[in-house]
Amino acid sequence: MTVMIEVSSLSKRFVLHNQGGAQLQVFEGLNLAVSAGECVALHGRSGSGKSTLLRSLYANYKPVSGAIRIRHKGEMVDIASADPRLVVQVRKHTVGYVSQFLRAIPRVPTFELVAAARRELTGNAAEAEVWAAELLGKLNIPHRLWSLAPATFSGGEQQRVNIARGFAVDYPVMLLDEPTASLDAANRAVVVELIRETKARGAAVVGIFHDDEVREAVADRVHTMIATEQVA
Repeated sequence: MTVMIEVSSLSKRFVLHNQGGAQLQVFEGLNLAVSAGECVALHGRSGSGKSTLLRSLYANYKPVSGAIRIRHKGEMVDIASADPRLVVQVRKHTVGYVSQFLRAIPRVPTFELVAAARRELTGNAAEAEVWAAELLGKLNIPHRLWSLAPATFSGGEQQRVNIARGFAVDYPVMLLDEPTASLDAANRAVVVELIRETKARGAAVVGIFHDDEVREAVADRVHTMIATEQVA
C-alpha cells in the first residue's frame, strides 16, 4: 500500500506563558504511518495529544522536532519544515480537515460555503453546485436553510455543514476531529458512509472518534496516544 502520511520522531510541547514560561510536553518521539485507503483512529484519554497531533498534521501546530511527511502530488513533503507557501498548496490540494466547530462566515449562505470549497479547487461552478446539493441533501440539511448563513443554526446543523464542506473535495488525506459530535444516529450513519466512500477511493483518513460504534465501523487500526504531561 502507498504510504500517504509518515510521522517520525515527532515531539510537541507548549510554553505556558501565563505560568512563568513552564513547558508542557504533549508527546515525544511519536511515530505513525497511514496508507492509502486506510483509516487510523487516534485513541486515548483527554490530554493525551489527539487533537494536537491532528492539528500538527494540518500544520496548524509546529512541532519541536521530528518530521511529518505528506504525499503531495506524488512526492513526500515534510510539512513540519516546509515553506508556508507549500503548506498552503498541500492544504488546498491534498489534506482536508473537518473540525468539531464551524467557523461560520457572516452573511455567506450555506450552499455557497459548501460549493465554494470544490469550486475553488476545480474551477467548475456547475459541478461544484451539484456536489453541494448532493452533500447537503445526504446530511439532511433542509433546503429552506441552504440560502441562509449557518451562524444561527443549531450545533448539529452547523456540524453537518462543516462535514459537507470538508467532504466537498476528494482530498487524498482527510483529518477528522470528532466529526459525529452533536449528531443523531441517522446523521452519524451518513458520516460513517462518507468516510467509507472516502477510504474506498483511496484516501488516507486519520480521525478522533469518541463514539465507539463509529470508530469500530470506520477504523482499520487504532493508534493509542499516551499522555506525557511533563511540565518543566
